[in-house]
Amino acid sequence: MLITTIHLQNFRNYEELTLDLAPTLNIFLGPNAQGKTNLLEAVYYASLTHSHRTREDRDLITFQAPAALLQLAFSRADVGNRLDIQIPRQGRRKILMNGQRIPPRDLIGTLSTVLFSPEDLSLVKGAPAGRRRFLDREISQASSAYYHELLTYNHLLAQRNTLLKNMRDNHAPQNLLDPWDAQLAASAAKLTAKRQDAVKKLQSLATVMQQKISGNEENLTLSYELHGAEEAPDVTSTLELWYNKRLEARRSLDLLRGTTSVGPHRDDLALAVNGIDLRAYGSQGQQRTGALALKLAELEFLHAETGEYPILLLDDVMSELDAGRRKALLAFLAKERIQTIITATDAAYFPDEPFGTMYHVKNGSIKKA
Repeated sequence: MLITTIHLQNFRNYEELTLDLAPTLNIFLGPNAQGKTNLLEAVYYASLTHSHRTREDRDLITFQAPAALLQLAFSRADVGNRLDIQIPRQGRRKILMNGQRIPPRDLIGTLSTVLFSPEDLSLVKGAPAGRRRFLDREISQASSAYYHELLTYNHLLAQRNTLLKNMRDNHAPQNLLDPWDAQLAASAAKLTAKRQDAVKKLQSLATVMQQKISGNEENLTLSYELHGAEEAPDVTSTLELWYNKRLEARRSLDLLRGTTSVGPHRDDLALAVNGIDLRAYGSQGQQRTGALALKLAELEFLHAETGEYPILLLDDVMSELDAGRRKALLAFLAKERIQTIITATDAAYFPDEPFGTMYHVKNGSIKKA
């Protein structure tokens, strides 16, 4: 996976930008609010069809401009591709892959990325929803089947919740839920089985990454927490049966609350360092290292699943790591030769000797150092 050229028009504070990227490390230096993160946001948007900073596409468009344009030239499996995304202030966006219009769902997994930003430091200590999104985003980029099943599950879940509210208000019989529960249980089982398998693979990768970053002082372990079960079944048919029974057992409570209390939308990812729950008891340094180790494990997971490294996006994380952890991270990136886009405010975070390709960013203008 390699991005060769980025072209932006009226995207955030870039009225017009054409930028060729180096195949390994690309370091963008400059004060805050100059456009460094906007560049990463453009690549992330091209990968997952949404921003990591806003839910509104119109926020991406330069003030008073009618539309934004995002173009990327990239290669996958040594095959060149061109992606064009037109984001209008009014109306629907248009996505073209090699000149052919495609729906947003078909873009997922085409250009894989892993983003690590200061906000991701809450991945460890934040709410379970953030860790679920992490798993869903990671697996979706490696498996289009998982992504489509996730869309199916979310649709079924929304339909069941609507039905629960209507049944509660109209005192309808509970057996109306039977066909919905059967479909929801089947979809939930597929998602959970895939998540459990992914977490098993992430476990060994995250352990290695945590040890590298911490100088072999910390051992990170991961486990998938199935909401409402002491031990998670690991066979799809068993999971489907379990979900059916749990949905039936909690119908009265679900009807009272008007929401579904069982399913992968309630699960969590448990993290521990040296046997201690990282989410609750880890130090700030351990939590930061754990979050970074998870992201680097995601990088290796996607490499193993797809045969190529994704594009790594590091947004102002150098200032969040101590000198030892920065050095370990940069050594890893230099060794693996992964195409990486790094933003930072200070060149002092990087080695004095030549290290990657450096650019200076000022008020929406980028110049190579």
